Amino acid sequence: MAGVTGDSVKLKASAIAWMQIGDRREWRKKSKEWRRKVCHVDNRQNQTVVSDMDGTLLVGRSSFAYFALIAFDVGGILRLMLLLLAAPFAGLLYHFVSESAGIKVLIFATFAGVKVSSIESAAAAVLPKHYSEDLHPETWRVFASCGRKCVLTANPRIMVEPFLQNYLGVDVVLGTEISSFKGVATGLVAGNGVLVGESKAVALRKAFRDQEMPHVGLGDRETDIPFLKLCKEKYMVPLRPGTQPMRPETLPKPVIFHDGRLVQKPTPSRALLITLWLPFGIILSILRVFTLSIVPISMNRYIMYVLGCPVTTRGAPTHFPGGKGMAFVCNHRTVCDAVVVSSCLRRMTTTVSYSVPSFSEFISPIKTSRLTRDRAKDARLIEQILNQGKFLVMCPEGTTCREPYLLRFSALFAELTDRIVPVALSIKTGMFHGSTARGHKWLDPFFLYMNPFPVYDVTFLEMLPPHETCKAGKSSFDVANNVQKMIAETLGYKCTTLTRKDKYGMLARTDGLVNSKATA
Repeated sequence: MAGVTGDSVKLKASAIAWMQIGDRREWRKKSKEWRRKVCHVDNRQNQTVVSDMDGTLLVGRSSFAYFALIAFDVGGILRLMLLLLAAPFAGLLYHFVSESAGIKVLIFATFAGVKVSSIESAAAAVLPKHYSEDLHPETWRVFASCGRKCVLTANPRIMVEPFLQNYLGVDVVLGTEISSFKGVATGLVAGNGVLVGESKAVALRKAFRDQEMPHVGLGDRETDIPFLKLCKEKYMVPLRPGTQPMRPETLPKPVIFHDGRLVQKPTPSRALLITLWLPFGIILSILRVFTLSIVPISMNRYIMYVLGCPVTTRGAPTHFPGGKGMAFVCNHRTVCDAVVVSSCLRRMTTTVSYSVPSFSEFISPIKTSRLTRDRAKDARLIEQILNQGKFLVMCPEGTTCREPYLLRFSALFAELTDRIVPVALSIKTGMFHGSTARGHKWLDPFFLYMNPFPVYDVTFLEMLPPHETCKAGKSSFDVANNVQKMIAETLGYKCTTLTRKDKYGMLARTDGLVNSKATA
């Protein structure tokens, strides 16, 4: 259904101008006579706000991309193709029959036959990243100024609740309920059906039946009018092409950890492009992975250029002093980090990892040694590698992080050697992430090289001078923190104290070891 149009909203100090609406008949007959009213954001700490989601709290008015993210995560390319095939039919129903009918088609195509636990996992691990990149800046200023927050949406509650509660601090989430049988979604809606029009008003009355109705109501289309009429102040967010979403880092709680294979939000055209590219991408990734696994490491970097995977290198050392081995300490972006660093050095190296699939270990062109999480055993292993004069590539974060943040560095490397070379890594991919917390880890290199042109950027920093190592009396924690800071400054990232345990506990409810199972 067509959205509301009008003049641009203007910011004035700590106030926001919105279009005020009256009753439904007035909205239809006298739209040209609407008057502006400034929605002040001061002194609303004790007030309650209720907001619609698509087009109001979010800039985007379509929820297709979020259904597509869930579909690809829980059912792969086949489920995404099913959703794409259903999308035109859903669009026709949405615009020419009813919003409710169109949304029901999307729900059925996305959820039918999927375990509810899988939907909940995808909603918590995949969607927050993409929702956080689409927040309407003007709506958020009003929304954040109120003490108690409620969101009323036609989207399935199971999809939106993790983001709204965990990242925006929303107190009440009212959305469409999906039906299930023995833990499996049927694809049908439950309860009062899709929350559209009068259904929103009914849900709001039920949620606030023993409380005062929300003071501020925010919507963006005609079907929001029934619930807006229940609020003391009613505001309609006009459609403004070109509105820029908030920057995700300005949120009260930025999204540092997220999962899912798709890099960008899959709009219908982008989802179609992914499905068309995938057959070629699979063949290309297999060619890249197995070619790079058999060529000599000294030739690896050149072969990567030929295969469309360029590596930009800065400061690669050309002189290597004799004696004990050296530790190249990197931030962790993908499972291929150590191989890429080795190719830049044009020397065979050894890497250590807490958990790596057997298949990934088999195809790796460099030696991989497993850590055990027993500090004494791990220390002996690393010391043995260094005493043999080998080059050791290690990622003390213990796990990958996709966002511009560095996790806490384990201090073990600093205790065992004073020959430390920090290495800053970044990677650009256009379609697929080459890492996962909940999926099949052995597929990580294939997803990475399924991208048309993945680009690695490797910067070698100067080896730490003796006075900045434990040899000079510094604590191993100070050394590790200093290396973390040096890499972060090089990349423009932020340092955190978060760990591998934090990441896997949040995204997968596991300890991060291969074959570990989620806890109840």
